[in-house]
Amino acid sequence: MNERKNEYYYRKAKKEQFRSRASYKLLQAVKKYNFIKPGYVVVDLGSAPGGWSQAAGKLVEKLGFVLAVDLKPVKSFDTPNVRTLIGDITDPRIIESIQEFLPNPADVVISDVSPNVSGIWELDHARQIDLATHSLWIATRILRPGGNFFVKGFQGSTLNKFVKEVKKNYYFVKLVKPKASRTKSAELYVLGMNFKQKSEPKSRAL
Repeated sequence: MNERKNEYYYRKAKKEQFRSRASYKLLQAVKKYNFIKPGYVVVDLGSAPGGWSQAAGKLVEKLGFVLAVDLKPVKSFDTPNVRTLIGDITDPRIIESIQEFLPNPADVVISDVSPNVSGIWELDHARQIDLATHSLWIATRILRPGGNFFVKGFQGSTLNKFVKEVKKNYYFVKLVKPKASRTKSAELYVLGMNFKQKSEPKSRAL
């Protein structure tokens, strides 16, 4: 059944011309929690191959703007309101690079970034949470007050600590498991809504 589910979203992505089946994870989460709206400015961290940026571009419509950020070059998008930026989210200088692209402070920061999986669970979990923490730090620097944040995390020993850090910065925090996410996968998404203020977390390391 799990294999059929994965095949369903793979075929659906091909049919609807999304670059990744992961697009549906974002679309399903937004449908339920409404954290991306028409006209919004969205920053997509770790965007390659661009499935989330595609989905976000549709959600913000023509009046919105999406910036896709990744270490790897991301193929350009057909829509003029979705732009790409090559950058390292672990480099503090990325903040300035992102801000130069944005027409306004971001309304939403989304991050589906993942580490290169080693197969050693404790190491992979630690790397994932580190990347999520960097994503959180970027969000606190570029989001407008009241903005939203959506990031991937792996279940494990430090996830709760990361969620507590998110709660320091957002009034509403929820763990989300979209239907398009593989049933046996340890991935969860942390949703933070209504950003409290433009303040950097005490540390980018947990």
